[in-house]
Amino acid sequence: MIGDQVAALLEAAVAGVTALGTGAGGAGTYRVALLGGGNVFVKATGGQDPSFLASEANALRWLREAEGVRVPEVLGISDSLLVTTWIAPGRATRDGAEEFGRQLATLHARGAQSFGADWPGYIGSLPLDNNEEEEWPGFYAGRRVLPYLRAAADRGAVDADGVAVIERVCARIEDLAGPPELPARIHGDLWAGNIHWDTRGRAWLIDPAAHGGHRETDLAMMALFEPPHLDTIVAAYDEVHPLDENWRERTSLHQLHPLLVHAVLFGASYGAQAVAAARQYL
Repeated sequence: MIGDQVAALLEAAVAGVTALGTGAGGAGTYRVALLGGGNVFVKATGGQDPSFLASEANALRWLREAEGVRVPEVLGISDSLLVTTWIAPGRATRDGAEEFGRQLATLHARGAQSFGADWPGYIGSLPLDNNEEEEWPGFYAGRRVLPYLRAAADRGAVDADGVAVIERVCARIEDLAGPPELPARIHGDLWAGNIHWDTRGRAWLIDPAAHGGHRETDLAMMALFEPPHLDTIVAAYDEVHPLDENWRERTSLHQLHPLLVHAVLFGASYGAQAVAAARQYL
């Protein structure tokens, strides 16, 4: 069935389909060989809302048009399939990490029109509120932290005391946010697994939750789930797009969102980490 759908979408004959496993949001992933030569990467929904794949396609195109970090090209999109270029997997190298740091700085510097995006977002399988705002502190507290705090509390992953701690941090967000920054063009879910290294050791961005955001958010996500050679990445980044001298003091603040997302998806251990991160700012 996947082969027939890809053939119809791309108007190209398919030679074979290899199942790869489960991708972001529970979608099935496949390598599809084309009869005319080459492969494509396919993500098929597992019953999600059709906007799930459309959101990823929009995010990939938006990142790719900035010509910063390498991003797979969207070759086709339907309600049930997303087809992109196939990037053969390899391993990270220190040279590739240094290049990636410079490219990520360039991507962030390309900027965005506001904090948010003009399409509905997803992070993993969860909806992501991309309604646009002009100021980052309110956007982050209201659209990135508090919705997932409520969801985590409803699941029992954060108790009432923990909710109160994180709400107090959100109430102080203006004081904690650091120097004002223009909206950056960020990946939005930049953990190690969403940096794909090719056979030449070069980095590609996959599975984005892209939007206009704070550039420290991407760096904080890498610090939470580290890619290889992270120190090299950050040093190269800082050479191209220098960071505020106190940026590391805000890393845990930027990690509240992904920790709460993980609490919603995976339970109380991540909720406890989110509360511990928040306590640093009280």
